[in-house]
Amino acid sequence: MPRLTLSMLLAALAAWLLTPASALAGPQPRIKDIVDVENVRTNQLVGYGLVVGLQGTGDRIRNVPFTEETLQAMLERMGVNIRGTQMLTQNVAAVTVTATMPPFARSGSTVDVQVSALGDATSLQGGILLVSSLRALDGEIYAVAQGPVAVSGFKAQGAAAKLSRGVMTTARIAGGAIIEREVAYDLRSAHSLKLALKNPDFTTARQIAATINREAPGSAEVLDPGTVELRPYGSASIIDLITRIENLPVQVDQPARIVINEAAGTVVMGADVRVSPVAIAQGGLTISVTETPMVSQPGPLSGGQTAIVPRTTIQADDGSGASLAVLNSGTSLQTLVAGLNSLGVSPRDLITILQALRTAGALQAEIAVQ
Repeated sequence: MPRLTLSMLLAALAAWLLTPASALAGPQPRIKDIVDVENVRTNQLVGYGLVVGLQGTGDRIRNVPFTEETLQAMLERMGVNIRGTQMLTQNVAAVTVTATMPPFARSGSTVDVQVSALGDATSLQGGILLVSSLRALDGEIYAVAQGPVAVSGFKAQGAAAKLSRGVMTTARIAGGAIIEREVAYDLRSAHSLKLALKNPDFTTARQIAATINREAPGSAEVLDPGTVELRPYGSASIIDLITRIENLPVQVDQPARIVINEAAGTVVMGADVRVSPVAIAQGGLTISVTETPMVSQPGPLSGGQTAIVPRTTIQADDGSGASLAVLNSGTSLQTLVAGLNSLGVSPRDLITILQALRTAGALQAEIAVQ
């Protein structure tokens, strides 16, 4: 095996030092991954319908009047009059039907639908959704849904135990809705188009505009931290321009931010979080109360009664063994996490420490509490 000479080591070190920071940071995201194109959006659809064919797990008709009304109206449209009769079926469930219509969806294409029970049905497993119209906020019908529902959960029950997994009252129908009406939008005739950043930032918006202008000079302009405007370049259409630029890599910049979910005890920190010189000590007061009741048994023929005598043991730990950790100026995320781990802090203790650092002015980051 050949030896590594000093000249080889120096050459390798020089090559590493001359490598651009962007190359060391790994692959950069594409423009299409960090922006949304104006008017290229989904549309939410909602409808109401009936799921039939359930094995006694549907709505109890007397408890859910809208299920009975819907069933009677449907049967009357089919020429069956049951007004004044008492229905005892439990094989029908009233449901809401929702779907997301993708941009530029054409008539005849299909989309998935989500079905959710409205009444007191216990399971939609094995049911079939009858024809249901799906409307947008403008009140127009854009799709029609029908088909067998697929439930992801299950339930098993015995005499003394039961097991359930997932939710039995929601289901999906893959390709269950057919598009009947299109959303009219002529992208080719647009004279300009706006790109909306998913995470608004001045630096990122400038980087996007600069990257686009290198590919198509003079076609991009930053309007604000969240918007970059596109204009056709030369004789090319706006669609040709989007096709040329959407796969271009961009260096993304984002502010130092810490996201805290106190309910779940989750902390997510960005790579640019920095801490000013500060000393941290974490200690907690833990009180443990243990009950060990004793039974007092009277002697034979003494006439006494057996009694339970309480015995309580209380222990307190004030965390007096906690150590003090010092974080120097400009401490990075990795050093910050290592220092806090050396204190043995839990995620919930970490939330308290980060909030205290923010109050002390030592945390150079934004804290977002969910």
